Amino acid sequence: MVMLPMLVLLGFLDLVSSRVRCAPVQACDPRQRRDAGGRGGVYEHLGGAPRRRKLYCATKYHLQIHSNGKIDGSLEEDNPFSIMEITAVDVGVVAIKGLFSGRYLAMNDKGRLYASEVFNRECEFVERIHELGYNTYASRHHSTEQPLPPGGGSSGKRRASVKRQWYVSINGKGRPRRGFKTRSTDKASLFLPRVLGNKDHEMVRRLRDSQSAHHHAHHRGERRRRRHRARKGRGRRPDD
Repeated sequence: MVMLPMLVLLGFLDLVSSRVRCAPVQACDPRQRRDAGGRGGVYEHLGGAPRRRKLYCATKYHLQIHSNGKIDGSLEEDNPFSIMEITAVDVGVVAIKGLFSGRYLAMNDKGRLYASEVFNRECEFVERIHELGYNTYASRHHSTEQPLPPGGGSSGKRRASVKRQWYVSINGKGRPRRGFKTRSTDKASLFLPRVLGNKDHEMVRRLRDSQSAHHHAHHRGERRRRRHRARKGRGRRPDD
């Protein structure tokens, strides 16, 4: 008889832990979130490793994430700030990170796109495949509540409402549009994830080489400084 309440309690705790999400201002790596089985690391059942793509908008611009936090579009085919890493953080939900800027695409509660230095809840976007073959990316946490017209499915006194989603959008001038002004059928909200070309792969290789060289140079400098401090320590004489 004692075992039954214990099993119920353990099942409830497991359900709660599996629904944990990042707090509104909490920074976390999307690939370090726990999956449905409670395991840390990548979402193995969603493919795990990030996809490297260039998001080509139907307005003929590539989405860019700059190091200074700016979001815009580029007509250039070989722009390094257009190379993205798209990582699944939940079923149908992704995080989009600029590979060269190291920043995440995000949308705030005013509908403005910005580049965040750390991953947070505003960096989560619902990815959907449009009927024309393009993808749309809607903010997971920000949208507009719109009341249904009278007789639109609510029989009570309280009128029902629907959520109008806010989409990532680049207009015909290469500028981002505010989320509440977008629709899923707008050309500015439709993106084609393009695989990287040979020049893109070459830029990625050079980036990795430069990062590796910087890492090794930093460690060599640290070792030299430690040896210098050790020699100075041995050269000192204790006070008489």
